[in-house]
Order: sequence, then C-alpha cells, then structure tokens
Amino acid sequence: MIDHGRIPPPRDDHGAALDTDADVQFMKQALGLAVRAMEEDEVPVGALIVRGQKIVGMGWNQREALRDPTAHAEMVAITQAAASLSSWRLEGCTLYVTLEPCPMCAGAILQSRIPRVVYGAADPKAGAVDSLYRLLDDPRLNHRCTVTAGVMAQDCGALLSHFFKSKRAEGKK
Repeated sequence: MIDHGRIPPPRDDHGAALDTDADVQFMKQALGLAVRAMEEDEVPVGALIVRGQKIVGMGWNQREALRDPTAHAEMVAITQAAASLSSWRLEGCTLYVTLEPCPMCAGAILQSRIPRVVYGAADPKAGAVDSLYRLLDDPRLNHRCTVTAGVMAQDCGALLSHFFKSKRAEGKK
C-alpha cells in the first residue's frame, strides 16, 4: 500500500536516505570557516570532516598565509582529520565543503577513502566532482564516493562572488 500523504526523504546519488538537517547544519559551519578565510584575504572556501556527529577535521583556504599551493580547505581538513583519527583512512567520514572540489582535492578525497562528500557551490572552472570531471565516481578507480551537491549553494556562491567582486574593485583603484 502506498502512503501518498508522506513525502519520502531525499536520497543521495546511490539511493541512501539523507539527513538534510544535519547536512545544512554542517554546511553552515563550513560556511563560517569560509568567512574566516575571506577575513584572512584568502579565497573563501571552508571544509569540515565529520564522523558520526563529531567534527574530526576542519580547514579553510590558507594558500596565501602558508605560501603553499596545496593548502586548500579540503586538504587542511583531511590532514587534521587523519591526525585526529590516527589513520589516513577516513572511512565512515563525511566531508562538507562550500565549493566543489578541484582535481587535487578530489584525488586526496579518494586517497583518504572518504565515503561521502557534500558540497555547496558548483565550480565550472575547476570542479572535479560534477562540473569538469567526475573523479569521485569514476569506475576505473578503486574508491568512489557518494556525493550530495548544492547544499546551501546560493549562500556559498554568493560569498565567493562577493569576494571576487571586491578583489576586482580593488584592482581598479
């Protein structure tokens, strides 16, 4: 018997039910880290890694501060989570990030065995999850991730747009 009065829960790309409330709450925290990056004059991207309901790693872009091209938010969060869990295998974790991961970060996600990625804004210029490449679900690789895209996409994208608009305005002075 079909219950037409009940809306089924949203599902990820593998059909698993999603806890959208938790996804939004964790993405709000990742967005707060992106604001911190912006306050430090970094591209505003924030990331956090959660196991169960516990945050085990967090990061924001720090390429300028660290003078390190690999210091993307995801890379910093992955390094911190691996240290926190005393393992490079981040099985059972979810990565929340405000911008679709680039090829470098997608590779690190695969190498660290993170099973689920939730991202906010798409990145049509460098996105390696859906936009330009689909690295996280490539069947030729030995690990694949479940992906939930577009969580708080408007807020995440607006922060990036504001940052780059202000950078362009500074350049015209």
